[in-house]
Amino acid sequence: MAYADGFLIPVPTKNLPAYRKMSQKAGEVWMEHGALDYKECTGDDLAPEGATATFPKALNVGDDHTVVFSWIVYASKTERNRILKRVMADPRLAKMMDPKQSPFDPAKMLYGGFSVIVDMAPNKAPAKAKKKAAPKKVAKKKKR
Repeated sequence: MAYADGFLIPVPTKNLPAYRKMSQKAGEVWMEHGALDYKECTGDDLAPEGATATFPKALNVGDDHTVVFSWIVYASKTERNRILKRVMADPRLAKMMDPKQSPFDPAKMLYGGFSVIVDMAPNKAPAKAKKKAAPKKVAKKKKR
């Protein structure tokens, strides 16, 4: 079953262009090393009516920050560990990993690894839904 790394990252809104540029490069590295999917999303509806717990509250950030919700998908946890080892050794990430060069405070990032328990992606449809009924073969009569 698939495995995913998930992130919540408070990025100062003024640094979003630099963050996007950095994450685009990082995503390319992850995908080259075998990740199945890499997403970076900025929050724009983070205070739904009636919600008492929100991402900005959990991250303890104000209006001057944008919450980024990100995830990377792998074929399995074993594959994730293999890919992560290669990604962390990739020299293209060295500058990005330097906290002094980062467009956000890495100490405020929330991160975790997750086992996928439901996957409704179109390319993951159940086998029955993927297969089309084969046309029935009509037996030909043998000529005598």
